[in-house]
Amino acid sequence: MTEPRPLGVRALAEGLGTGLLVAVVVGSGIAAEARSPDDVGLQLLESSTATALALVSLILTFGPVSGAHLNPAVTLAELLTGKVDGRSASAYVAAQVAGGCVGTVVANLMFELPAVELATEDRTSLALAFSEVVATFGLLTVLFGVVRSGRMMAVPVAVAGYIGAAYWFTSSTSFANPAVTVARTLTNTFAGIRPASAPLFVLAQLVAVGLAVGVARILFPDPEPSLQEVLDA
Repeated sequence: MTEPRPLGVRALAEGLGTGLLVAVVVGSGIAAEARSPDDVGLQLLESSTATALALVSLILTFGPVSGAHLNPAVTLAELLTGKVDGRSASAYVAAQVAGGCVGTVVANLMFELPAVELATEDRTSLALAFSEVVATFGLLTVLFGVVRSGRMMAVPVAVAGYIGAAYWFTSSTSFANPAVTVARTLTNTFAGIRPASAPLFVLAQLVAVGLAVGVARILFPDPEPSLQEVLDA
């Protein structure tokens, strides 16, 4: 096992990874909307496929550096289970949110849109919030299960597979990530979420973290390594 990288390097990896993830989510949504303007189902298929494929690549790339959390919900779960300290968690979350916002700006500019254009898509409803609880809980439960069973090489595929599926079986299309949620308020496109809708999504995602950690202690009682240790191995 190699020594942990300096916190600044790990935070940079989290920022870059989350930024690239958001650029894929937003950029693929813009492209899908332009190329399949009359078929929302096809738009979702195009965006979910791009996101799932990118997740495998990004986790493999940044995992050995920082654990490739790319998601404050994952970082919080790692904090609650003692796998990262508070200082590292704070740096990770700040980098994830900042990187995600930059990723949205990059996606907008790639398609000749305003760098920042606040979304107008209203996603405020209890059903959508409940969907975010389910999506985030499922993501974290998959992570806990795969990691604690020792199937290290399966992490990128398991996470990407779940997120790709959750695009389809949740009414919210599975944001499952507070940093991505905040970043997606900055684009008035297929992937956008109105700023006033974002707090409910984030709250639902944070509730799911507590539920997933509690359930993991029952289902997977054996202590697990951190994500960075898993992906570094």
